[in-house]
Amino acid sequence: MANKKDTPRSSITIAKEARREFTIVSLLTLSALIAALILRQTFWVSLATLLGIVWVGLALFFRDPARTIPREDGLYYSPADGKVVVVERVNEPIFLQREALRIAIFMSIADVHVNRTPGKGVVIFTRHVPGKFIQAFRPEAALENEHNLIGIEHGRDRILIKQIAGILARRIVCSVRPDDELEAGDRIGMIKFGSRVELYLPTDYQALIQPGDIVRAGITPVARNSNVD
Repeated sequence: MANKKDTPRSSITIAKEARREFTIVSLLTLSALIAALILRQTFWVSLATLLGIVWVGLALFFRDPARTIPREDGLYYSPADGKVVVVERVNEPIFLQREALRIAIFMSIADVHVNRTPGKGVVIFTRHVPGKFIQAFRPEAALENEHNLIGIEHGRDRILIKQIAGILARRIVCSVRPDDELEAGDRIGMIKFGSRVELYLPTDYQALIQPGDIVRAGITPVARNSNVD
């Protein structure tokens, strides 16, 4: 087993997909703070305080911590931080086109929102599908909500990642394209303000987690190939 040290993208480790929003709020907060210090008026003090709270919230929501990514043959790792809500076998007609092991992870607003690839492979296709914005923890969200699909192939394995929007998370960012070559734990995008990520694996993989478990993207092993010792 080998580990890969993840390198932070910036000193403050804000996800690159959210830097535009973070920069705008940072500039507004700084401007309001300067005005409050110079004018000493209640309006500017209140505005600076409010924007400061928003700034802290965004820093929490959009953090992108460096991680040591494990690598082990025959394992797939979690694509998202959060709580496992579903582990079951289903028919996957889009990419695997057969029965698959489905693992669904609910991401709260307190979780890291950056998504990572569960294993090594080449991106075969991506697809954005418009839809509704109902609560991501409800079962029908997987079928009815707006979502993004990422199909990855490695050897005989085909896996599908589904990034699902929720009632608050209405912006899905996919940072990979077809023909991109990925290593386990590489960043593949994010869902802003949390939501749900689903992973579809071949049925010769056995789940290592169960509903209620807490997982971390790129770190927690979620399935093992039953044909690999």
